[in-house]
Amino acid sequence: MLYQMLFHAVLRHTDAEAVHRLSFAALRCVAAVPGAADAMRRVLGPREQELAVTALGREFRGPLGLAAGFDKNAEGIDGLTVLGFGHVEVGTVTAHPQPGNPAPRLFRLVDDRAIVNRMGFNNQGSVVVADRLLERSRQRGSRSEAVVGINIGKTKVTPESEAVGDYTTSARRLAPFADYMVVNVSSPNTPGLRDLQAVERLRPLLAEVRATLDAEGHSTLPLLVKIAPDLADEDIDAVADLALDLGLDGIIATNTTIARDGLRSDADTVREAGTGGLSGAPLKWRSMQVLKRLRARVGDRLVLIAVGGIETPQDAWERIRAGATLVQGYTGLIYGGPLWPRTMHRGLARLARAAGYASIADAVGVDADVPEDQAHG
Repeated sequence: MLYQMLFHAVLRHTDAEAVHRLSFAALRCVAAVPGAADAMRRVLGPREQELAVTALGREFRGPLGLAAGFDKNAEGIDGLTVLGFGHVEVGTVTAHPQPGNPAPRLFRLVDDRAIVNRMGFNNQGSVVVADRLLERSRQRGSRSEAVVGINIGKTKVTPESEAVGDYTTSARRLAPFADYMVVNVSSPNTPGLRDLQAVERLRPLLAEVRATLDAEGHSTLPLLVKIAPDLADEDIDAVADLALDLGLDGIIATNTTIARDGLRSDADTVREAGTGGLSGAPLKWRSMQVLKRLRARVGDRLVLIAVGGIETPQDAWERIRAGATLVQGYTGLIYGGPLWPRTMHRGLARLARAAGYASIADAVGVDADVPEDQAHG
């Protein structure tokens, strides 16, 4: 309640990227105080036995993770984990450092509980991020409870003809520090990137990243691909078939959308936000449809991670029942505040108990083969 009052009184009127930087810095500072991280983890971390999930060869204390885009440079993994996220996906990281697009490039559509971003993969590059993760590993050792995904993308100045090498460079540098790796070909903010989702271009890219990981001694590192909600249904099917054919471990559905249909925000606000990827509540329906289509295509042969418009425990519960093993949020955290992960996990545990499940994992996909008018939550 206090966060909501602060948000509507102050934060919504402040530059969105500036607020992000300040709040992120504050979280890192709090987590760095001796004893503070352990205390926060005991209070905020997922602890209900129903929440534990085994996926991608890892143990997740809870199914809700933080989506890529929030911690682009792997600077706040432990602080974000103590908020209660079951995993943190860092990035998107590119082979070379880049500043991203000119500011302003992050906008709130408060009436829609949405965000428009055209950040453009601003990050410090895979060398710096790898060094930071190495130092974290040396400091934390086996004490870290964080499950870390690393999301990699193409450097803007790299020609599309050299995209494969760009991705494999990042994969090689970052693999030693990842619990899973994600190939991001679905951001709308790097020119030509989404063209890589076409199967004839995606196949050699994913195959080469997988081969690079294997050659570097990371043959057991799970590899996933993240897709856009704007793909046509037949293209979703084609990516699903490709993922199975190449032996990928999972698919993340979905990234942000370029669509602006059905928004409640006034036209001037939407026009001011301009182009870029839209995340948050307006993405809810389409992301669910993509998830359902993937589940129908791949069954339980791949791990499906749902992201897009997940705001409430009920939203997450419906994605899990539709076939998602894990769920992620970003915009939900922005509008929900620092207690949002704990609220989400606590609510999920209650929903699982009420439905008679001893574990969230037992509910994955239970509605997948049920006609939509008969599915229940």
